[in-house]
Amino acid sequence: MSRRRFLGVAGGAVLGTAALAACGSSGTPAAASSASALSQSDIDGAMSKPTTLTFWTWVSDISEEVALFEKKYPAIKVNVVNAGQGSAQYTKLRTALQAGSGAPDVCQIEYQYIPTFTITDSLLDLRPYGASALRGKFVDWTWGQVSGPNGEVFAIPQDTGPMGMLYRADIFEAHGISVPTTWDEFATAAHKLHAADPSVYLTNISANEPAGWHGLLWQANAKPYVMTDSSTITVNVDDAASQKVASYWGELAQAGVISTDPDFTDSWYTGFNQGKYATWLTAAWGPLFLSGSAQATSGKWRAAPLPQWDSSSQVSGNWGGSTTAVIKSTPNAIAAAQFAQFLNSDPDCASLFASKQFLFPSTKALLADAGFTGQAPAFYGGQQVNEVFAKISDTVNPTFQWPPFLDQVATDWTNTVGKALADKTDAVAALGQWQSQITSYAQNQGFTVHTS
Repeated sequence: MSRRRFLGVAGGAVLGTAALAACGSSGTPAAASSASALSQSDIDGAMSKPTTLTFWTWVSDISEEVALFEKKYPAIKVNVVNAGQGSAQYTKLRTALQAGSGAPDVCQIEYQYIPTFTITDSLLDLRPYGASALRGKFVDWTWGQVSGPNGEVFAIPQDTGPMGMLYRADIFEAHGISVPTTWDEFATAAHKLHAADPSVYLTNISANEPAGWHGLLWQANAKPYVMTDSSTITVNVDDAASQKVASYWGELAQAGVISTDPDFTDSWYTGFNQGKYATWLTAAWGPLFLSGSAQATSGKWRAAPLPQWDSSSQVSGNWGGSTTAVIKSTPNAIAAAQFAQFLNSDPDCASLFASKQFLFPSTKALLADAGFTGQAPAFYGGQQVNEVFAKISDTVNPTFQWPPFLDQVATDWTNTVGKALADKTDAVAALGQWQSQITSYAQNQGFTVHTS
């Protein structure tokens, strides 16, 4: 996927709980009212009725995948609309939901934004339409990301971003650095490398990158957000695990042995091409992105899992990835639900997403397919990078949750923790500021906020 969708900094107001009822499930003539399954005859009847679905997605050139669905269900036509990437699309979707018209039948939504729309009761529970039967096809942790507290299935996983480490094998070899397997080893290597060559940093932790930071919190088993019900949330972005992460990176930033440059800027790209950064802590979409952005370094990079806090276990977090959700106001719930399921579970569709759009798979079958895992790109010296990240995908912590006001959380992170990293001030103290700002915002939106 395009890396911009994973930045996590987005505009657009979040609806307060007072507005939730106005954005609920009115106008859902074909929606099942409970989790009871529809009969196969109901589904067959709907799929043979001439219907046009509107599908909002920013995935480029998705026509082949859509054509596979239309071939199987010739009565159903899908109108594909690019309503903007990430936050731009979400803003339009919120506007349509509030207006009560103009929303699509089906919509691409990133994992981290599902709570933003489930809290307004805007997504259809797909269980009555057969979605539960698909659970075993997908990586376990992804199903947790699309599930509700009562077992609802609010979307179907499409792609993922398990986090690993890309590293410059030539720089490591030149300075006698072994691939770090723990964060302690990583810190030692950071000091060693920068002392030997002050122009090189072991890594860059971008001070404008809340999405990557959340991935690191995820790996550390932090529990920053836990929704108890639609109006109650526990916010704890300065718990012990979060403090461990902030203390670690804050100290390295203060020591000047890592850089904190803004990412996805011209200078950041130049840094990769000129050897300023010896690693990139990134997601499974990162290898392809880097190979197109740092062509001057082709053949010098390799991939490995993230270093670990506990050497006895392998754990990772996730950064990025999307789902396909059905908007609850659709008058074509059965056809929309079947489309969302087919698009992401059909083997040919999944293969196209991986080979044509280069999305990192969410299906177990494709992650075990030698045709996918066995690819050996020259940029990585012939290493089977997909296989590395496929194994990492199995280690993603399944318990991480997102808040229903992620835009504000991301903005507040940049103004507190991100600023502390950039300014080389106390990142742990900044967690307290972040906590305070999130709490105030959530309370002003009508939430009851707890800390653990």
